[in-house]
Amino acid sequence: MKRSYTEICLEDFRAMMRNHCKYWMVIMVLVSIYEVANALSENAKWLFHVKHDLQDPSGVLENWSEGTSICDWTGVSCSPDGFGVVGLNLSGSKLSGIISPALANIQSLRILDLSSNNMRGPIPPQLGNNLHDLEILSLFENYLNDTIPPSLGDLSNLSELLLYSNDLSGTIPREIGLLKKLKVLRIGDNRLTGPIPEEISKCRELRVLGFASASLNGSIPRTFGRLLQLKFLNLQDNFLSSSIPVELGNCKSLERFAVARNDLQGAIPSALGKLKMLQILNIANNSLSGHIPPELGRLQSMIYLNLLGNHLDGEIPKELSELWQLQTLDLSANNLSGTIPGTFDRLENLQFLVLSENSLVGPIPNTLCAKSKTLQHLFLAGNNISGIFPQALTHCSNLQQLDLSNNALYGPIPTNLDSLRSLSDLYLHNNSLTGSLPPELGNLSILETLSLYHNLLTGAIPPELGKLKNLNLLFLYENQLSGNIPIELGDCSSLTEIDFFGNHFTGSMPITVGRLKNLTFLDLRQNDLDGEIPPSLGHCKMLQVIDLADNKLSGTIPPTFGMLEGLRMLVLYNNSLEGLLPRDLINLKNLTNVNLSNNKLNGSIIPLCGSSFLRTLDLTNNSFSGEIPSQLGDSRGLRRLRLGRNGLNGSIPKQFGQMLELNLLDLSWNNLTGVLPAELAKCTQLDHLDLNMNHISGAIPAWIGDFRGLGELKLSFNEFNGTIPSQLGNCTSLLILALDNNKLWGNLPSQLGNLVALNVLYMQKNNLSGPIPSSIKSCKKLYDLRLSDNSLTGSIPTEIGSISNLQVMLDLSDNFLSGSIPSSLGDLMMLEVLNLSNNQLSGQVPDEVGDLRSLDELNLSNNFLQGQLPLSASKWHWISFVGNPGLCGKPLDPCSQASLESSGSRRNQLTKGAVAGISVAIVLGLILLGIIMFVVLLKIYAIWAKAVSSSSSVYHGQDFELSNEECRWTFEDIVEATHKTRDAYSTGSSESHNFPKRICIC
Repeated sequence: MKRSYTEICLEDFRAMMRNHCKYWMVIMVLVSIYEVANALSENAKWLFHVKHDLQDPSGVLENWSEGTSICDWTGVSCSPDGFGVVGLNLSGSKLSGIISPALANIQSLRILDLSSNNMRGPIPPQLGNNLHDLEILSLFENYLNDTIPPSLGDLSNLSELLLYSNDLSGTIPREIGLLKKLKVLRIGDNRLTGPIPEEISKCRELRVLGFASASLNGSIPRTFGRLLQLKFLNLQDNFLSSSIPVELGNCKSLERFAVARNDLQGAIPSALGKLKMLQILNIANNSLSGHIPPELGRLQSMIYLNLLGNHLDGEIPKELSELWQLQTLDLSANNLSGTIPGTFDRLENLQFLVLSENSLVGPIPNTLCAKSKTLQHLFLAGNNISGIFPQALTHCSNLQQLDLSNNALYGPIPTNLDSLRSLSDLYLHNNSLTGSLPPELGNLSILETLSLYHNLLTGAIPPELGKLKNLNLLFLYENQLSGNIPIELGDCSSLTEIDFFGNHFTGSMPITVGRLKNLTFLDLRQNDLDGEIPPSLGHCKMLQVIDLADNKLSGTIPPTFGMLEGLRMLVLYNNSLEGLLPRDLINLKNLTNVNLSNNKLNGSIIPLCGSSFLRTLDLTNNSFSGEIPSQLGDSRGLRRLRLGRNGLNGSIPKQFGQMLELNLLDLSWNNLTGVLPAELAKCTQLDHLDLNMNHISGAIPAWIGDFRGLGELKLSFNEFNGTIPSQLGNCTSLLILALDNNKLWGNLPSQLGNLVALNVLYMQKNNLSGPIPSSIKSCKKLYDLRLSDNSLTGSIPTEIGSISNLQVMLDLSDNFLSGSIPSSLGDLMMLEVLNLSNNQLSGQVPDEVGDLRSLDELNLSNNFLQGQLPLSASKWHWISFVGNPGLCGKPLDPCSQASLESSGSRRNQLTKGAVAGISVAIVLGLILLGIIMFVVLLKIYAIWAKAVSSSSSVYHGQDFELSNEECRWTFEDIVEATHKTRDAYSTGSSESHNFPKRICIC
C-alpha cells in the first residue's frame, strides 16, 4: 500500500528523533564521564597535596600515582557511583608529617581516619569549615598538638569524633554541643584544661563519652543526666572535684561508669542504684565519704565494682551479696569496719575479692567458698582480722592468690593448705602465726611467692620446700626459726629472692646455694651462721644483693665473688672475716653499696675501686692500711664514704673533689697527714665531715663555710693551726662543731652566733684567746659547750644563761676568765655539769647556781671567789670550792665574823627585821647559857672540894705537849682523809679510818 507523503514525513521525523536521542544520550554519558573524571581528577590533585605533606617510611602510598585509578589507591574509598572520594583510611600506616589542609577540599568525604600514626602539628580548622558530609573523624593515637578547632562544631553530620591519645591542649570547645548527631566522643589522654562544657549535654544521641586522662577540672555537669542514650562514661584520671551528680541516676542506659582517680567528694549517690543496666562501676581513688549505699545491691547486671582508695566508712552492706553476676569486688583502702558479711557465699561468680587496708574485724567467714569455687584472688591484708587460720579457705580450690598479711591471725599454718593446688602466691606476713612450717607446703607445686615474715614461727625450714621448683620469692625474715638452712633449697631452681633476716639459723651456709642460677637477692643478716662463706655463691651470676651482716662468719671473702658482675650491694659487716680483699673484686663494675665494717680485713682497699657507680662505701673498724686510693675519686656519684678506725696513712686524695654528690665523709681514727686538699671545696653537698684522731695539719680552710648543709664537723685530735675561720658562721645547719685538741689560736669568731641549730660545741685544748663572744646567746639549741684549756679572757657572758637547753656540760675551766659568776647561770635548769675551775673569777657564788636542781657535778675550784657560800651549796663536796681562800660556809669552814664583815652582806640576805630578831635571840641565849654555866661550875667546885678532903689517893696525870706542827692540818691531810673515807664507804668496810694523827685543842 502506497504511503502518503505525510506518513513518509512522519516516519522520517521519527527516525531523525531516534537518532537525536541516541546522540543526546551519548552526549549525556560523555558529560557524566567528564564530570566524574573531573571530580576524581580534582580529588586526586588534593590527595597529591596530602601525600606531599606526609613521610611514608613503609611505602603505603606508593600506588598514589597518575597511572593508577584514584579509587584503587591505598586507603581511598569512592562512592558507589564513582562520582567522588568518600573515605580515606590510613590508620596504622606509620605515617608522619602534618594533616594537610588540602583534605578540606575533598568535600565528598564521609570518613577520615588517620589514627595510630605519627602525625604532628594542629588539626586544620578548614576540616570543620568544608567537610559538611563528614560522619567519622578519627585522629586518635598521634602527636597532634595545639587546640581543638571550634570549627569542628560545623560538622553537622558527624557521628564519631575520636581525638584521644594526642598532645592537644586548651579547653574543649563549646561548639561541640552543636553536633546533634554525635554518638561517640572520645578526646581523653590529652593535655586539655578547664571544665567539661555543659553544652555537650545537648548531644542527646551520645552513646560513648570518653574524657579520661585529659587533665580536666571542675565538676561533672549535672546536665549529663539528660543523656538518656549514654552507655559508656569514662572520666578517669582527671582533676574533677565536687560530688557525683544525683542526676546521673537518670541515665538508665548506662552500662559503664568510670570516674576513678579524681578528687570527687561527698557521698556515693544512692540514685546510682537505679542504673539497672550498669555492669562496671569504677569510682576508685577519690575522696568520697559516708557509707556504701545499700541500693547498689539492686544492680543485678554488675560484674565489676571498684570503690578502693576513698574515705568510705561503716559496715559492708549485706545487700552487695545480691550482685549474683559480680566477678570483681574491690573495697580496699577505705575506713570500713565491722565483719566480712557471711552472705558473700551467694556471689557465685566472684573471682576477685579485695577488702585490704580497712578496719575489718572478726574471723574470716567459714562460708566464703561454701557454694562456689570460682574465687581465684582473695586479698584481706591490712585489717584487724583475728582468729586462727580458717580451715574454710582450704575449700577454695581455685584460689590462685591469697593475701592475709598485716592482720591479727594466730595459731599454726594448716597442714592441709596444700589442697590449694592452684595457689601461686601466699602472703601471711605480719601476723602472730606460731608453730613450725608445715612440710606439706612443699606440695604447692606452682607456688611462686611464699611470704611469711614477721610472725612467731619456730623450728627449722622443712627440707620439703626444696620441691617448689616454681618458687621465686621466699621471705621468712623476722621470725624465730632456727636450725640449719637445708641444702634442699638449692633445688628451688626458680628462686630469685631469699630473705631470712632476723632469725636464729645456725651452722654454715649450704654449699648448694650455688645452684640457684636465677638468684638476685640474698639476705641472711642477723642470724647465728658461722663458718666460711661458700665459694659456690660466686656461681650465682644473677646476684645483685648479698647481705650476710651480723653473723659469725669467718675466713676470707671468696675470690669467686669477682665473677658476680651484676652485683650492686655487698653487705658483710659485723662478722669475723679476715684477710685481704680478693683482687678480682675490681671487676665488679656495678657495685653501688658496700659495707664491710667491723671485721678483721686488712691490706689495701684498691679492689673495691673498680666501680664508678659506688654510692656508699663503709669499711669502718677493720685493719686496712696503705694510702687511700685516688681511684675512689672516679666514683663521682659516691654519697657516703666511711673509712674510719683503720690504719690508713698518707694524705686525703685531691681526687675526692670529683665526688660532687658526697654528703658524708668519715676518715676518723687513722694516721692521715697533710692538709685538707683545696679540691674538697667542690663537695658542697657535704653534711657530715669527720676527720677526728688523725695528724692532719694546716689551717682550717675558709671554704668549709660554703658547705651550707653541713650538719657535723669533727676535726678533733689533729694538728690544725691558725685561727678559726669566721666563714664557719655560714654553716647554719651545723649540729656538732668539734675542733678540740688542736693547735688553734686567736679569738672565737662572733659569727659562731649564726649557728642557731648547734647542739654541741667543742673547742677545748687549743690556744684560743680573747673573750667569749656574747653572740653565743643565739645558739639556743646548745646542750653541750666546752671551751676549757685555752687562754680565754674577760668575763663570762651573762647571755650564756639564756641558752636554756644546755644540759650535758658547760666547761669553761682552765682559762683566764675574770669577773663574777653571772647569776643568770641559775637559769640553766637542765645543766648536769658546770666546770668553771682554774680561772680568775672573783666575787661571791650566786645563790642561783646552788639552786640548779639537775646539776650532778660542780667545780668552781682555784679561782678568787669569796664570801659565804649559799646554803644550797652544802650538798656539794668541799673539793668543788677548794682553792678559793675567801670562801667559807658549808661544805667549807664556817665563816668567822671578820670574814662575814669583810665580804659584806650577801645579796638577797635576811631582812632587817629578821636580823634584829636573830640578834635578840642570840643575846638572850648567851645570858641563859652564862647562868647555866655558873650553876654547873658551882656544883663541880663542891664535888671537887669534897673529893680533895676525903680521898687518900693521888691522881697521876700524863703530861703531853702539842706543837704547832701537830695542831696544823695541811691540804694534803684533808685530801688523804677524804679519799680514805670515800674508799671505805665504796668498799663497805667497817674498819676504823686512819685519819692523820694530829689533834687540835681550841
